[in-house]
Amino acid sequence: MTSPGRARIAALDVLRGFVLCEILLANVQLIATGGTAVAATPMGDADPWLGLPVFSLLFGVGFSLLLDSAANRVPRPRLVLLRRLLTLLAIGLAHMLLWPGEILTKYAVVGLLVLLPSTWLPRWATAGLAAVAVTGALVSGGGGLLLIAGLFLLGSALVRYEVIERIEHSTRGPLLLGLAFAAGAAATRWAQAHLPAGAGPMPRSLASSPADLLIAGVYVCALLVLLRTPLRPVLRAVFAPLGRMALTNYLTATLLVLAAGRVLGLPIGQSLTVAFVTAGAILAAQWLFSTLWLRRHRQGPIEWLWRWATWARRSALRVPAS
Repeated sequence: MTSPGRARIAALDVLRGFVLCEILLANVQLIATGGTAVAATPMGDADPWLGLPVFSLLFGVGFSLLLDSAANRVPRPRLVLLRRLLTLLAIGLAHMLLWPGEILTKYAVVGLLVLLPSTWLPRWATAGLAAVAVTGALVSGGGGLLLIAGLFLLGSALVRYEVIERIEHSTRGPLLLGLAFAAGAAATRWAQAHLPAGAGPMPRSLASSPADLLIAGVYVCALLVLLRTPLRPVLRAVFAPLGRMALTNYLTATLLVLAAGRVLGLPIGQSLTVAFVTAGAILAAQWLFSTLWLRRHRQGPIEWLWRWATWARRSALRVPAS
């Protein structure tokens, strides 16, 4: 999803891989029992609520990076984006047969209704709509399609304001932003803790939802800062292979969870310990497969098919022998 001449942004791969791990940990029991996708805190106060907001933000980032690439390569770049979203919708509908709670169909629909039309808007309008949508989602309860739309637009605006191009070269920005997010989250949690005893669910939701989103921002900024330290090679080795094959790993995780529950008979839906051990084993297997696969191939297998449908032509999959 990068334009010719632009180096791959490793930070995005690391973030995708990290969030992919959280998504599986949050949803493994729901996949096993046929539940719906997690759009709020799935495991109590300890869960950072990373999956939906960060992955949605990254989707918007990837969409705008692809638009830049298509604009430099084809006369009708939005047709490329349309094919990409329609293909994602088809993949999501097929995935829904295995797990009704999957998120790809929602991403495709919101992309078609919000992201694609936003490409005709100036970047200030995209940023403004992002702020309105995210605020509206938080006021109305903190989740749903409105939040996805807002984060899609926010990710797109970050690309159009060239913020994404600079995330690999700055420590101060993510550090200061992360501290601001942490202060905001602490203040919001404090306000939540001091609500009157008779406060209803709406005031508590208005306090908890922004805090959850701010905490997700803290995790993202912390990772970006760590990528500017000697830990960068470790983080890239652990998370980047998973992130580069995020779609393949997201889809195969469903197959592996269902196989573990229905074929092996593991009580994933009844035991949190079994669920976490299963998720850990799946992630370890996916990391090994992704690492070995990417030594000989440019993309994951599903990513390659998605790219084929996006550009309407088949690209080389294997890395040429040196």
